[in-house]
Amino acid sequence: MADGTKDTKSSNQMWGGRFASGPDAIMEEINASIGFDKKLFAQDIRGSIAHATMLAHQGIISVDDKDKIVHGLSTILSEIETGNFEFSRQLEDIHMNIEARLAALIGQAAGRLHTARSRNDQVALDFRLWVKEELQKTEAMLTTLIAAFLDRAEEHAESVMPGFTHLQTAQPVTFGHHCMAYVEMFGRDRSRVRHAIEHLDESPIGAAALAGTGYPIDRHMTAKALGFREPTRNSIDTVSDRDFAIEFLSIAAICGMHLSRLAEEIVIWSTPQFGFVRLSDAFSTGSSIMPQKKNPDAAELVRAKTGRINGSLIALLTIMKGLPLAYSKDMQEDKEQVFDAAESLELAIAAMTGMVRDMTVNTQRMKAAAGSGYSTATDLADWLVREAGLPFRDAHHVTGRAVALAESKGCDLAELPLADLQSINPAITDKVYEVLTVEASVASRKSFGGTAPSEVRKQIAFWRARN
Repeated sequence: MADGTKDTKSSNQMWGGRFASGPDAIMEEINASIGFDKKLFAQDIRGSIAHATMLAHQGIISVDDKDKIVHGLSTILSEIETGNFEFSRQLEDIHMNIEARLAALIGQAAGRLHTARSRNDQVALDFRLWVKEELQKTEAMLTTLIAAFLDRAEEHAESVMPGFTHLQTAQPVTFGHHCMAYVEMFGRDRSRVRHAIEHLDESPIGAAALAGTGYPIDRHMTAKALGFREPTRNSIDTVSDRDFAIEFLSIAAICGMHLSRLAEEIVIWSTPQFGFVRLSDAFSTGSSIMPQKKNPDAAELVRAKTGRINGSLIALLTIMKGLPLAYSKDMQEDKEQVFDAAESLELAIAAMTGMVRDMTVNTQRMKAAAGSGYSTATDLADWLVREAGLPFRDAHHVTGRAVALAESKGCDLAELPLADLQSINPAITDKVYEVLTVEASVASRKSFGGTAPSEVRKQIAFWRARN
């Protein structure tokens, strides 16, 4: 297998003599998966060691054969990790590559490893283990991203900025409160990750091809050895299930969407027209022709990664949607989608964590923008309800007239003379000016989950305790 030549006999050994000649070039090309499923080498070896150990414990193979198998598999693991293992395309996949090498290392004992299992439950096991480990990695990365936002939120619990709806100035908020919105979003992503780990925490090994096995295996033993909660409960579903992969991609797509929304805001905020934040050179690039440009390329690329992740989800859903039970070869196409999405998601989370920690926040520019667009109009309406006793709909109408008057005079609400305000409604007094500043506006929003600095700090404390 190491010299790269085509060995028809070895490539057909797995079929037990059913085919007289090897597959032609087209079949070999479409059938081989070693180009991507070699990522599963560690999981495959781990699963095989657990399986062999169980077989020996149950008296299905000898302890001596088990010891040879475990030693051989450990040797192969070392060879792959050190780059001294040559993968053969003629052997199709990671499972047959490892099995062939094991036979070369330990001889006949290698043939006993595949007792009471099939490649169907073997690949299901390897893939589950890989996805579980990737979800655990994603959970840790999201925790780090949340921590970065908590630090920025605490730093800017009182920094006033405009809050937007329809990307139009709506009401003043604090930058800390805005950061905490992303804490909530990524917190939900992390919760979905944890639920996904719980859902997939069942061991497939022992389901065999689709019907289980007649050997007296102990599936609870292998499940425990591999860190699963328990074995799966239906052998047909076990080998045909890829829900765990689809759920990973669904989570990745939702998280990618959140990352993309954040990336879009960073792109907007870093424009000269907004000037709310500035990224360092570590997360920006220049223009090949315009020397004044500083482009937020890292954010733009995070935004683009979402398209790749979404495409992977749709691809796997489409692959699985028409498959009868149990296993079909179509399912070989599941892994590339998950591998690509996982790489994209990891990179996007890491880049965004770096940008959140890196960006310089222009609090003065944010504060100036917070007062634009008559953002304290709702505060005037609330004051009329609270102090003048107007129904809110009437207060809304009065406030609208005040905004129109301010627009006609080219000034802010707080700059309108009291006489002008009283010409709209005589109940207005000079105390109204106390609520027309952006600082007063945010300080007044003390409802649970509101933007008042005191409430922002409560939510920061809550999340620090659970992060």
